[in-house]
Amino acid sequence: MSSKTAEFMTWHHDQRTDDGLLRHPTDSLAWKSLDNKFLSFASDPRSVRLGLASDGFNPFKIMSTSYSTWPVVLVPYNLPPWLYMK
Repeated sequence: MSSKTAEFMTWHHDQRTDDGLLRHPTDSLAWKSLDNKFLSFASDPRSVRLGLASDGFNPFKIMSTSYSTWPVVLVPYNLPPWLYMK
């Protein structure tokens, strides 16, 4: 919806520094493995990569807690580091 956000969504492909250091999830082996496995997905830098995290999620009610509210975080990893963790 925003032209500025759309520009940042290809940052991982166009503007990151590739110096061998782990500075962004793009530098990880998991990202490169996914690129090798799904070539058509990896060929378009606008393909959105998401990270899903939760703390204490209990789908099978194994833990003995009386509440069912859990924090869930969805992170778009296409963005630069100063934006995707904001």
